[in-house]
Amino acid sequence: MASIVPAEPPKRLERIGAHTHIRGLGLDEKGRALKIADGMVGQTEAREAAGFIVRLIKEGKMAGRAVLLVGPPGTGKTAIAVAIARELGPDVPFMILSGSEVYSTEMKKTEVLMQAMRKAIGIRLREWRKVYEGVVTNIDYELASSPYNPYQKVPRAAKITLKTTKEERTFRVGTEIAEQLLMRGVEIGDVIWIDAETGRVTKIGKAESPSGVKVEEYDITASKKVPIPGGEILKEKEFVYTMTLHDLDEYYTRRGGIIELFFGRVEREISPEVRQEVDEQVKRWINEGKGEIIPGVLFIDDVHMLDIESLSFLSRAIESEFSPIIILATNRGITRIRGTDIESPHGLPLDLLDRLLIIPTREYTEDEIKEILRIRAKEEKVNLSEEALRRLTEIGAKTSLRYASQLITPAAIRARSMNRDQVSKEDIEYVEKLFFDVKQSVEYVRQYEERFLR
Repeated sequence: MASIVPAEPPKRLERIGAHTHIRGLGLDEKGRALKIADGMVGQTEAREAAGFIVRLIKEGKMAGRAVLLVGPPGTGKTAIAVAIARELGPDVPFMILSGSEVYSTEMKKTEVLMQAMRKAIGIRLREWRKVYEGVVTNIDYELASSPYNPYQKVPRAAKITLKTTKEERTFRVGTEIAEQLLMRGVEIGDVIWIDAETGRVTKIGKAESPSGVKVEEYDITASKKVPIPGGEILKEKEFVYTMTLHDLDEYYTRRGGIIELFFGRVEREISPEVRQEVDEQVKRWINEGKGEIIPGVLFIDDVHMLDIESLSFLSRAIESEFSPIIILATNRGITRIRGTDIESPHGLPLDLLDRLLIIPTREYTEDEIKEILRIRAKEEKVNLSEEALRRLTEIGAKTSLRYASQLITPAAIRARSMNRDQVSKEDIEYVEKLFFDVKQSVEYVRQYEERFLR
């Protein structure tokens, strides 16, 4: 006998990063740091100093300067850099680069840095285009195995329903648009634009009191409230979108290439002539009133890993015409400048240090660790009991905040396997035994030192 089984709704694919909970610096109207705000906890002096950096940037007085964040590992240097970018606006490009990434066998070190800088400089273009506009009332992703990792699911297509005050329509979109919807965090209740020609997705904000749409309401939210669009879904209107100078560099490089015509794009360095052509085109757009430059943020972590050539390039780049806001970070004290025999503070030459506004970070207190872990658990949608949170706080204070944060999700998986919705202290202690912290790993290596390969 034939049976009918109800189909389960597709699970939404979510990507939670280490700093997705950061919304800003958490300052009041006078620039003073609140104890807990915008996903930030503690680091009062560093956040207030970063607030002055944001004011300097908005007033156009950061020319010839950069920022250096110094402090022990796990003290929120990356979080402060992300918060600065959030304070500057939603369209501000934010590029993260590790100091070790410049050592590529395919490109020069200065080319890697140049590309990173141009990825951190945006241009906002305005033109009239046909777009699909509406509030999202339903969105379902069709997932498939990634061609690079069969255990990872990626969006293959999506079915999205848009609604205006006049009509409601459902569309089936392909992989490129589905990936954009996922990357931009589009969810039910969001007002979006989809370009009819290019498929580019723009997230406008949250709809104000959308009728017939179930949206979780919050007393305080970082999302901008916008009215429900009127008229038809497909319409012609002024389309405002942002791209980076590196996007334009790649587009101009691909034009007319016979090798790329048959074999696709070949990874290579971009010539100075192409960049000059792009810069001239950008200047024309600005003079015609079609575009405006958006200086973004280039965050270089472990800057002490850069050698003297790369650091010299950065010193010159800080004073260039098209330069992003450069934020550096390091956890080193007095150390050798790579490529030389000279020791210097933070492994940086003195002429570069003179151009930097240095912001120190300090280690978190136990109460601050507890609040950060509470925020991370909420961001990862993990229900922690008070005992579990206290145990995690003890672990974070004894070992490191990062290690304690990494135990949250494994503990949640263990709780679900035991048919429980709340993570208990026993779940934390169970996964703590399975995963070593740094000190335990060192002790283990010392214990079996003779058996390890050298």
